[in-house]
Amino acid sequence: MRDPLSVLTDAFTSFLFGKVETTRLPVRTSTGQAQAVYLPTAAPGLGDSGVIIGREVYSGKGYVYDPFQLYGQQLPAPHWLVLGESGNGKSALEKTYVLRQLRFRDRQVVVLDAQGEDGVGEWNLIAQELGITPIRLDPTAALDHGIRLNPLDPSITTTGQLALLRTIIEVAMGHGLDERSGFALKVAHAYVNETIVERQPVLSDIVEQLRHPEPESAEAMNVAIDDVRAWGLDVALVLDRLVDGDLRGMFDGPTTVGIDLDAPLTVFDLSHIDRNSIAMPILMAIVGVWLEHTWIRPDRKKRIFLVEEAWHIINSPFVAQLFQRLLKFGRRLGLSFVAVVHHLSDVVDGAAAKEAAAILKMASTRTVYAQKADEARATGRVLGLPRWAVEIIPTLTPGIAVWDVNGNVQVVKHLITESERPLVFTDRAMTESSTDPADDALRAAELEAEERAAAFVEQHLGDSESTVA
Repeated sequence: MRDPLSVLTDAFTSFLFGKVETTRLPVRTSTGQAQAVYLPTAAPGLGDSGVIIGREVYSGKGYVYDPFQLYGQQLPAPHWLVLGESGNGKSALEKTYVLRQLRFRDRQVVVLDAQGEDGVGEWNLIAQELGITPIRLDPTAALDHGIRLNPLDPSITTTGQLALLRTIIEVAMGHGLDERSGFALKVAHAYVNETIVERQPVLSDIVEQLRHPEPESAEAMNVAIDDVRAWGLDVALVLDRLVDGDLRGMFDGPTTVGIDLDAPLTVFDLSHIDRNSIAMPILMAIVGVWLEHTWIRPDRKKRIFLVEEAWHIINSPFVAQLFQRLLKFGRRLGLSFVAVVHHLSDVVDGAAAKEAAAILKMASTRTVYAQKADEARATGRVLGLPRWAVEIIPTLTPGIAVWDVNGNVQVVKHLITESERPLVFTDRAMTESSTDPADDALRAAELEAEERAAAFVEQHLGDSESTVA
């Protein structure tokens, strides 16, 4: 019981000065309010099954991603687009991702390696480590019995062969075939397939028929033989480039015997092809269709098809149409297509904007490394990224990227183990030592922090059953 004098004093004080004692209300919040305040850390993860990529920057949690585990639940399609300027970590991400996927026994990977130095592709070190010889497509080497891929390989259906021939011609000409040229090509292709049975038909057979069509073909359409020959002349000139021009040797003979598509990793080394020439999209079209008919099979394996410099595919309406079919077809057979490009403007502002949009729509996973502010805003508009992610992209440092997995957006730090580092950093700029002691000290501190953070990656990979040596 309070002292009566204290009660009287309190009453007198309140009368003179008003109530001086306040009551603190309890703090209450809802889940929605917490997510609004702590947006970067509120999004749920992708689960703990699959390949570990690194850790989320804001929450520090491990970041695990696998399109085969997520497909059908969190992902409508298993395809993946990787964007960013050079030097920010795209290549390192691709290589560690493939190496970690290969630790699962049911994985197979094909890489189109379009970059390199010292006469070999970027994936050469990894191929050597795994005991694999890259399939090196080189016009010069092909003349001395190098690797050949035959667009008329019997393993490709006749319909697929004709579609591939049209694509090669349309890419080289820069426009679609008209009805007359298309008819001349169709007639020549049909005649070659019907009459040559003792060996594989080759492109030179098609060129010969275009130049000297059979009279029966003209009679069947009630046209003059000279008209049919004239209709096929431009087509013959384009194909002649693959037979006797600057691209000769790679596609003008039977497919090389012994190409092993059952290995865990297959690397097509395209680094000897001029990346800015018309040869590159033609080459990718031929390889893509050839793989569609020889590599993708209805078995239980999960396949990854990784394409560097993928703008050659996406930015050509004719090649993009072929790959659209491949992507749709591949979803039913466990195929994940990984397209690596530098700038989205490379593919959305070109002649193949419609086809590019269709392929981008199929890529439910998007990884964006550092870009300039204008490029980041354009990328954000096309991909539908949230504003906070767009604002972060120009500030990202190498190895850190914005990941958008079907609307689940995170900022992720890619972690590389010491065993992976010599294999994934093939650029001299990344491997040679700095001449500035201050830079060396800073890099040493960064490496020490990365090694501590990557410890759980090494442990995770050690627990996986490996299929590689």
